[in-house]
Amino acid sequence: MRTAGIIIFALVMSTCSRPPTSLEEVLSSGELRVLTRNSPTTFYEGAVGFDGLEYQLATGFADFLSAKYGRGIEAVFSTDDQFQELLPSIARGQAHILAAGMTITPEREAVVDFGPVYQTVSQQLIYRLDSSRPANIDTLGDKHLEVIAGSSYVDTLLNIQQLIPYLDWTENEAAEISELLVGVDSKEIDLTVADSNEFAVHRLYMPDLRVARDLKTNDKLAWAFGPYRTAQLQADAGEYFAKIHANGTLEQLVDRFYGHTDRFDYVGTRKFIRHYETRLEPYLDTFIAASEETGMDWRLLAAIAYQESHWDPKAVSHTGVRGMMQLTRVTADSLGVNDREDPAEAIPAGARYFAQLHERLKDVPEPDRTWFTLAAYNVGIGHLRDARVLTKRRGGDPKRWLDVRESLPLLAIRKHYINLPHGYARGWEPVQHVSNIRTYFEILNWLTQDDETGTDQLPNELQDDTLQTADARSFLTTWF
Repeated sequence: MRTAGIIIFALVMSTCSRPPTSLEEVLSSGELRVLTRNSPTTFYEGAVGFDGLEYQLATGFADFLSAKYGRGIEAVFSTDDQFQELLPSIARGQAHILAAGMTITPEREAVVDFGPVYQTVSQQLIYRLDSSRPANIDTLGDKHLEVIAGSSYVDTLLNIQQLIPYLDWTENEAAEISELLVGVDSKEIDLTVADSNEFAVHRLYMPDLRVARDLKTNDKLAWAFGPYRTAQLQADAGEYFAKIHANGTLEQLVDRFYGHTDRFDYVGTRKFIRHYETRLEPYLDTFIAASEETGMDWRLLAAIAYQESHWDPKAVSHTGVRGMMQLTRVTADSLGVNDREDPAEAIPAGARYFAQLHERLKDVPEPDRTWFTLAAYNVGIGHLRDARVLTKRRGGDPKRWLDVRESLPLLAIRKHYINLPHGYARGWEPVQHVSNIRTYFEILNWLTQDDETGTDQLPNELQDDTLQTADARSFLTTWF
């Protein structure tokens, strides 16, 4: 802490004859001002407060600065309703960092400085399944294509327009990508362009949307910094990202927000939304009451029930487990359940059982603790412990879901399970179980985002960035 004090003293003394740097402002005010945008992939208010990949990264950076300089630093977030105003705002110094899923482009690099790349995405042309998919480049001009004003998508379309002069589009100054995707889904517009990570999240809620093709690949996302007096803060950000990349935190955060999107099931998602509309309502109050009793978000409990039974109280599996929460006879007896097929008994009992498992896994930090608990609900706490032991033997982290989920399927392989206390298990099933519940939970969050019934208790290939004319010709030859 003595070294940190010397650094701060030197920083303070140096401001006597010049304006303070961004880092000095952060240290003196105790606030890291973060400019962002409201989006499922960046910053939003969830069941337990604010969340999102950019939110988690920026709050982590504030903690990093606190530890490095021995000061209490808090990330303070602000949003702008217009995407095209984000870069001018950060260039004017209205925040210390812009953390908004911003693509690095040469045009933007002329205005702001960018930090380390933390994610790579593609620009995708999105249409609705039951509308007319663009058959070739000639038909694109007949479509109503609408994109976010000031986005990198405009630059891409301008470069394509060099060869296709009749290509036309509308630039929406007020809409976020969520609104444009809803516009395509509701057939108000024909096409839009979205980053692949954003589309991966939204397609869970709008399963009729499809990718016509990638317009551009290898877009790099990074934080942006103003061009004046930000060098040391940029250096600290570089150190922070290097640290979370090396220790696996960055990978873990990306998995938290996107790990449930990599197995999209169109038919299953459509069925889920239909069942939400036709089956859930009679049991909603029971789920909410179970949530209040156990402290578990009712949406998570409902997602578990859907994975187990599709909200069918009479469901019976091939192994004999019964009811909406698919309780075994032994588990039901231990929880005082007389009739497993009575939702009024089964839902609270399933919630209590989940809460008990969650309590037994308190050595695991969230959100991995929740994923571990879901796996244990499916395969049993003993087999989960075996998978954690196996993970450690294989050099992984037994408290990290990304590592343990790689070990779970190995419980079905003799050379692995023969040396574990609980023996053989169909270890691939809990992996899929967790993935499905995460998807259902995310869809329920979206479907109920304006409801007042939630709780506060969630257990918590182009090389350049511009499409040059030669690349555009190549683009045309590969179009569909």
